[in-house]
Amino acid sequence: MELEEMKGLWNTMSQELNRQKILTDRMVVQMTQQKYRDKLRGISLPEMTGTVVCYAMALYALMNFNKLDTWYLAVCGMISISFCLVLPFLSMRSIFRMKKIDLSTNSYKESLEQYAREKDSFIKVQKASYYLGFIFSLAVLPVAGKLIRDKDLLLDSKLWIWYIPLALIFHFLFSKWVWKHYSSVTKGARNLLEELKE
Repeated sequence: MELEEMKGLWNTMSQELNRQKILTDRMVVQMTQQKYRDKLRGISLPEMTGTVVCYAMALYALMNFNKLDTWYLAVCGMISISFCLVLPFLSMRSIFRMKKIDLSTNSYKESLEQYAREKDSFIKVQKASYYLGFIFSLAVLPVAGKLIRDKDLLLDSKLWIWYIPLALIFHFLFSKWVWKHYSSVTKGARNLLEELKE
């Protein structure tokens, strides 16, 4: 073999290795993208289920709003309907924005920055849901009582004595459990993105 043949063979092998490296890098990015989306599914599926339930509740309340025949029931109805329409929408929008991050077109730094922005947005919505959830848990009972059983539950003081503490305790424990789960999922998604650096 002459020197020129060896150089040509060496260049061919080098080009083939570069192509394989590019292909391998692309496959790693695609696999990470899929794992990232699968990880976020742990948030999006429960949120989607909650959104469907909230929208169904809001639709039912809107269709029967005329049954809320006192000013305070109408106010509770508007609070409940607003909560059921706005917060699930904001939550789903922030989740879809996190899922939309494209690792193949963004640089590593851009992906992490975009993820941090969208995660912050999601956390703000979750915090708002947490605090507004206390108000919702108080507003929804009179509305449900009037629409389902045609009873004005605001006039039943015995009901409120046990309902308020139980609703607040349930809301606190449920929110704590959800927050722990969502924090775990978002941390896992960030770890997947950080693996790309290596």
